[in-house]
Amino acid sequence: MSRDTHTTTISSRPAGRARALTLAVVLTAELMNALDGSVVYTALPSIAADTGATTAALQWIHAAYALTLALGLITGGRLGDLYGRKRIFLGGTTVFTLASLLCGISTGPDLLIAARVLQGAAAAAMVPQVLATLHVTFEEGSRAKAFGLYGTVMSLGSVTGPVLGGVLTQADLFGLGWRPIFLINLPIGIAAVVLGLRCIPKSRDRTAGRLDPLGIFLSALGLLLITLPLTVGGEHGWPAWSFATFGAGLLVMALFVGQQKAKTRKDGSPLVVLSLFTGRAFSAGLATQLAFGLLSGVFFLSWALFMQDGLGLTPGQAAAGFVAASLGEMSGAWLAMSLVARYGRAVPQAGALLAAATLCGYHHLITTEGTGMGTVPAAAPMLAVGFGLGMIGAPLADLTLGKVSHQYAGSASGLFNTGTQLGIALGTALTTVVLFTDISAGTRGPAMNAAFADSLGYVVGTLVTMWALMLLLPKRTRTS
Repeated sequence: MSRDTHTTTISSRPAGRARALTLAVVLTAELMNALDGSVVYTALPSIAADTGATTAALQWIHAAYALTLALGLITGGRLGDLYGRKRIFLGGTTVFTLASLLCGISTGPDLLIAARVLQGAAAAAMVPQVLATLHVTFEEGSRAKAFGLYGTVMSLGSVTGPVLGGVLTQADLFGLGWRPIFLINLPIGIAAVVLGLRCIPKSRDRTAGRLDPLGIFLSALGLLLITLPLTVGGEHGWPAWSFATFGAGLLVMALFVGQQKAKTRKDGSPLVVLSLFTGRAFSAGLATQLAFGLLSGVFFLSWALFMQDGLGLTPGQAAAGFVAASLGEMSGAWLAMSLVARYGRAVPQAGALLAAATLCGYHHLITTEGTGMGTVPAAAPMLAVGFGLGMIGAPLADLTLGKVSHQYAGSASGLFNTGTQLGIALGTALTTVVLFTDISAGTRGPAMNAAFADSLGYVVGTLVTMWALMLLLPKRTRTS
């Protein structure tokens, strides 16, 4: 029985224990994705030593996953609408688990890169079904909490990934070195598939037409041309081809929008439902999520370099800062989940102001203490920064997608996740501009500290911009 009886087919909505299991299964899949996007950072030196990977190969071990994921999210979301979210989720999770096994047994960089491409493609099918399944499974009253948990998992996974990668690699479990960072997905993925078969309800868009091959091609090509220079252009000093490729990507995306409008008029079955953008909350939330990804890409990479190259902390000491940020995010997310139904957009807006104010104080601390800062002064402010970011990330999905019709849940989820990935790619690329304007990679000591302190102005500016965008989100989500 569906609340959208004319548009969306939902098998019996699960209740009680089955609904809790559904939540656990899909959030576990999202956690695997979030971790695998960043877990390789701290393992790359060990991977290079073991496989003989070149610097370029190491870059692609990360980029292959991120690029493939970004390219496929829109298509993955629509596949769920068309062919059933449960079916696409379980298929994606199965392939993701097998690809993780391939990553873990790879003996050379070529096979590892190919396995990461397969992982990214599988994640692109799996990830959009998470939000879509939550959207159609939970009633409006409990959906905010489910979306809040999703935001928490997504944020925590990206922050704790480097910590987990370092811990597992250093532990050298069973003499496997870096390989457990991928092999740990095997029992988790198998459990997700087995439990998902039993508890996830079937749902799909009953009015959906055929798949849109031309739309898939144009969207993938446009996103590739945009994300490729953002991902690798900085490593090559931003040559002319990177700007030309980015511009070509924008042109292809303009063609894609035109083709989608024509497809809508012709048979009403486009890849992207453009009418979603007529909703103020959806458009504002998508823009905010893009900015949130950008902020994460710029700040956390710059901060990791500051901790180690600027302050001279060991990787283990720097990890304490990531732990503080994770604890803060978890606390902020739980608070936000309890307040967002009543206070709506004011909750993430307060989080943005808290994070911005804390980073202004952090800037003052860096400029006055310099290289004399120890681990505690460097890590402690991240509790408050993480708390503010948790207050943003946890409710943002609900505020953005809460009013989207069930029939478009997959398409909307794919767009939301694409915004995240594009933001992170753009933010990582902008690190070259934001952090390395007056210094070069490998710079240590006061020069790195000064560059990082200056970069915080961009981060604070992004948080203020997000605060303004969130004025367009719903004032509250509670309807009663």
